[in-house]
Amino acid sequence: MASGWAPEGAVQDQIDASLEDAVAEARARMPQGDSLTHCEECDKPIPEARRQAVPGVRLCIQCQAEQEKEYRPSGGINRRGSKDSQLR
Repeated sequence: MASGWAPEGAVQDQIDASLEDAVAEARARMPQGDSLTHCEECDKPIPEARRQAVPGVRLCIQCQAEQEKEYRPSGGINRRGSKDSQLR
């Protein structure tokens, strides 16, 4: 595929880099360490089954759901810099 001045495989490199960034961001948001017995936000007990299923859990299901509603993933990085994407 002709790509102008870009080297062969540059588009795939951009896709791979975007995917690696998304995976790194998701891993950074995953809980780590020991699970808590009570929620950090509301202090309700966290069920044993949840603590075993999600190692490092810090929030009860309700608080986790609220936190995920508020989470807005970043718009990403425009690595290509095409004219179409610059006009948006």
